Amino acid sequence: MAKQNKKTNPVLVSLIHELKKQANLNDAPIWKDIALRLEKPSRNWPVVNLDRISKYTSEKETALIPGKVLSDGVLTKKISIAAWSFSKKAQEKIKKAGGRYMTIEELMKNNPDGKNIRILG
Repeated sequence: MAKQNKKTNPVLVSLIHELKKQANLNDAPIWKDIALRLEKPSRNWPVVNLDRISKYTSEKETALIPGKVLSDGVLTKKISIAAWSFSKKAQEKIKKAGGRYMTIEELMKNNPDGKNIRILG
């Protein structure tokens, strides 16, 4: 019998549920996509460095990482970044560059339609 992958983190379970709900309410497939990515085992979640975020996003976009953001590299733009988690150093570098970091839940509440978001990872 195949092993069931049940998420045990109540915050994550709640977020996945909320993402799916918002996807249906706002006709925003991006939230469903993120929910499905977060349902996968966390060892398969992306780990993205700041230099990669800087390279692939413009200042008008919000970067969304369904995983963790690490501090390697330099952030050269004022970018809003949403992710499941951030290293302390990454948070400091984002602030220093004039950018903003937030949880996926905050992004979903601020941008229910999911417009101008680039998924990295």
